[in-house]
Amino acid sequence: MGKSTGFLEYQRKTPKHRPVPERVHDWTEVYEPFPLPLVEQQGARCMDCGIPFCHQGCPLENMIPDWNDMAYRGRWREAIDRLHATNNFPEFTGRLCPAPCEASCVLGINADPVTIKLIEFTIIERAWEEGWVKPEPPVKLTGKKVAIIGSGPAGLASAQQLCRAGHEVTVFERADRIGGLLRYGIPHFKLEKGFLDRRLAQMEAEGVVFRPGVNVGVDIDAHELRRQFDALVLAGGATQARDLPIPGRHLKGIYQAMHFLPMANRYAIGDVIHQNGDALVRPTPPYSSLNEVVPYITTWGKKVIIIGGGDTGADCLGTVHRQGCASVVQFEIVPRPPDRRAPDNPWPQWSNIFRVSGAHEEGGLREYQINTREFLGDEDGNVCALRTTRVNMEFQNGRMVFIDVPGTEQIWDADLVLLAMGFLGPEKGGMLEQLGVEFTPQGNVKADENKMTSVPGVFTAGDMTRGQSLVVWAIAEGRQAAAGVDQYLMGDTDLPRPLDHGNDRRPFV
Repeated sequence: MGKSTGFLEYQRKTPKHRPVPERVHDWTEVYEPFPLPLVEQQGARCMDCGIPFCHQGCPLENMIPDWNDMAYRGRWREAIDRLHATNNFPEFTGRLCPAPCEASCVLGINADPVTIKLIEFTIIERAWEEGWVKPEPPVKLTGKKVAIIGSGPAGLASAQQLCRAGHEVTVFERADRIGGLLRYGIPHFKLEKGFLDRRLAQMEAEGVVFRPGVNVGVDIDAHELRRQFDALVLAGGATQARDLPIPGRHLKGIYQAMHFLPMANRYAIGDVIHQNGDALVRPTPPYSSLNEVVPYITTWGKKVIIIGGGDTGADCLGTVHRQGCASVVQFEIVPRPPDRRAPDNPWPQWSNIFRVSGAHEEGGLREYQINTREFLGDEDGNVCALRTTRVNMEFQNGRMVFIDVPGTEQIWDADLVLLAMGFLGPEKGGMLEQLGVEFTPQGNVKADENKMTSVPGVFTAGDMTRGQSLVVWAIAEGRQAAAGVDQYLMGDTDLPRPLDHGNDRRPFV
């Protein structure tokens, strides 16, 4: 694969980020263009390693060495066909996936791994530019109707697979625009929404019907959907946010990340107009249907504290920079990861090391081993400070616990606090209660090997059944659920089953 001596001749190179003083004043993506000849050169670094462990790292089982070699040889048209064979939306994974495949790259044992994510991104963007990505409507319809509830990456992947198999597919989304977390959870500077819209247009041309502004379980009873459709796929995500029930939680100015980020995304794409302290959310065809006024949240000129050090916290960090905060500190309760792999974190596991995202490059403090004990308020009921202690992480009786370090209490000034501490699973009640599906001990929707729930004909995919995870896992789950639905409806299926080969063994999810 690639050039036999390429990994010896070429060093790993990746696109540079646009200068911080420039990019914090706009909402466009942060990367500078990367020359095509250099991408081909990076493809040359893919070794003839015998056993491609990058497959072990990829939930979609992307045929990575194949399209690395095609990129190296300039066979871009063949490369997109090979990439699309396993991944419906490489423009999403090429931007948002943390690249567990690179952590499993054989070259990464003692050198910098192949730039797999860069090559994937270049293949799909070249394909769109050349007009190679076209609608693929089914040759023959089956007469079966499937409803997808949720339009994030899992729902969209399932919808596209089932539509191409010949089923009539309708996607229901409770938000006013299609896209789920891709639309409102991922900041515009990480995924410009035009890239989402062009894929939605392709899916519509293939026959998928989108119905935004419909909250299944509220606007329409889930049993009614079961009567109208031959199968259902539940792909509503893990949207129950983890809270922090400590003294002062009632104060004004404390928001969940997923209350804050959607408003910022609406503003970036022009769906929000700031009016007299409120935000007018206006409809934008073709995927928007609502017109409402909601409280406007901005961090302009404010001292911000973000509680949570994961990807959602980093998304909040980049957003508050662009909103012009006065200062920002990001809290994380666990210790700072090491700069290199620890002895108990060997290759080809996901490397739990210290990383600096584009948002972290832009400023702010990162505080580790810190626990918030109390929110403090002013006389008007607004949050004005946080009381914290430092903690040590210990394992007791097989569980991780955090022990306060005596004498480390500290007060941090704050005008606005964002909670980005992860999610606890799908929201209970409503649709799930009406359907009567069973749950796992972790609180996720229970599913069998075909992704069917305890209710016959009702399937599930993505974070709703897996728990909070990665976009690449959501797409893989959606494809797996589509195969299960197709087999249920037709007695057999030719759709691929990407999760059938033991991918759940990965330790990083």
